[in-house]
Amino acid sequence: MLDKNLKSFPKDFLWGASTSAYQVEGANLSYGKGPSCQDVKELPEGTASLDICADHYHRYEEDIALMAEMGFKTYRFSIAWTRLLPEGTDKINQEGIDHYNKVIDTCLKYHIEPLVTMFHFDMPDALDQRGSWSNRESVDWFVNFAKVMFENFGDRVKYWLTINEQNMLTLVGPLIGTLRIPEGTTNILKETYQQNHHMLLAQAKAMVMLHEMYPESKIGPAPNISLVYPASCKPEDQLAAQEYNAIRNWFYLDMAVYGVYNNLVWRYLEEHDATPDILEGDMDIMKAAHPDFIGFNYYSTATVQASASTDDVNPGADQQTARGEAGYYKGYDNPNLVKTEFGWEIDPLGFRATMREMYSRYRLPMIVTENGLGAYDTLTEDGKVHDDYRIAYLKAHIEQLKLAVSDGVEMMGYCPWSAIDLVSTHEGIRKRYGFIYVDTTDEKTGTLNRYRKDSFYWYKKVIETNGEDLD
Repeated sequence: MLDKNLKSFPKDFLWGASTSAYQVEGANLSYGKGPSCQDVKELPEGTASLDICADHYHRYEEDIALMAEMGFKTYRFSIAWTRLLPEGTDKINQEGIDHYNKVIDTCLKYHIEPLVTMFHFDMPDALDQRGSWSNRESVDWFVNFAKVMFENFGDRVKYWLTINEQNMLTLVGPLIGTLRIPEGTTNILKETYQQNHHMLLAQAKAMVMLHEMYPESKIGPAPNISLVYPASCKPEDQLAAQEYNAIRNWFYLDMAVYGVYNNLVWRYLEEHDATPDILEGDMDIMKAAHPDFIGFNYYSTATVQASASTDDVNPGADQQTARGEAGYYKGYDNPNLVKTEFGWEIDPLGFRATMREMYSRYRLPMIVTENGLGAYDTLTEDGKVHDDYRIAYLKAHIEQLKLAVSDGVEMMGYCPWSAIDLVSTHEGIRKRYGFIYVDTTDEKTGTLNRYRKDSFYWYKKVIETNGEDLD
């Protein structure tokens, strides 16, 4: 395409950034909060514990003031389930309610719209002990949690996200310590997709409940979407890419938007005797749910080639590492893309391609809920962080975002990961993403002082000009 007639970002475009509770708050077992799966899991060697993180719990006012200085229109954050319900159900922790009321009110004071993630990788440990998402009662647990949130915050929170990266919980959850597989499970694939089914039911019921309680509020899913390329023009590689696109991406959105199981994934599950048990009325519940928008996390594309049934492939990795499924597809390093210091491919054009494909399939407004560059940042003696590499990464992606808008894709906003430095899922705080540097390391807690990175000032200019000035 020539891209001669470019459109501007909408005047009400929601510029902001994202965090999650367990990665940024700290105070993980304080002020009445109960333990989540994140608090009891064995952390990777050499990574920071979660008892302090960026200490956002105590410093949210300072942090949100810095976000306001950048000009944020929205702040995406999650609510820790066990800060509201320490045991996952029943008794409410009023201190937790009070805390998030203050966070929300602080956002609104600065005219920042709260964009709240309901579940971000932090199942209550007490519910894990009762079977977690394996237990069909988990649907009711989540709906109860949602009701507590809506009742206490729904008068001021207008935008909600249901489950962060549900597809990653299903595909790599056991590896990143966020999905519990019961002991003695013989068919792990069936177990994970049964848990996924319960998550889908919980999500659908939460959507319906919000619309009943607050008809003007908006809610949507938040999967991690990476368009999958075929490694070559071989027809068998094209089929492999279709398989992985269905398994990785469309399965979750087909269900969230249309309330139907993707046909390719269903056949894949049938081949492995792994179809979930679906009770009477389940599909009606999911078809009754209608998301108002789609939130999605994007970091890179994926590339696959055909795989023989005898291939030795890696079925599990992290969110963006090449995967494989014998007989279906196997990961392929795209020679046309460079990688970050942490091995994730960088593909801004793939960002545009992903948005195009999503919009053509679902025709719903979309908001980017994560996109960013994890890197080893260095704080200079004079308190500066020169992260030109992050600026270059974000600039390239925002350029493609604008082109997607010009393509007619309905985009609501852009919330890169992350607002401030925080503890990455399995790579510690050394893998920094934020616009704001937090003085702490994986080895020891520092001053926790905040420092504006070069990207802070750059992003402020981007927001001030509504994405027109990216230099």
